[in-house]
Amino acid sequence: MGDTEDTAAADTAGAADKKQDRRAAKLARQIGAFAKQHGGAEGQLAHIGQAGTRIVLVGTDGGWGDLVAPTFAVAQLAAEKAGLTLHDEFDGEFAARVRTGPYEWTRMAGIQLGGRRNPAA
Repeated sequence: MGDTEDTAAADTAGAADKKQDRRAAKLARQIGAFAKQHGGAEGQLAHIGQAGTRIVLVGTDGGWGDLVAPTFAVAQLAAEKAGLTLHDEFDGEFAARVRTGPYEWTRMAGIQLGGRRNPAA
């Protein structure tokens, strides 16, 4: 009976690994599409608690975006599959590459400073 339980556990673990690989592959494709659109990209991984890990992307042109992976391991695997250069921290030098536009300024500062509000979604 122990062999049956071991086999079932192995099957469950194998299914979970395949699911993680598929999720990482999907994220890697999205990272690749972002990099292609922005002339290349670099990234940083940030834990966001139970929600998973945020993959912050900064394009060569200053465009930015993010994706969320269910775990840090999936985020690392996705970055590896996509060939994404990762930074340990989102420090000043890396953050300085980000170019923000009018949308970000109205969302981050405009509302607090009495600026125009963005239309409701």
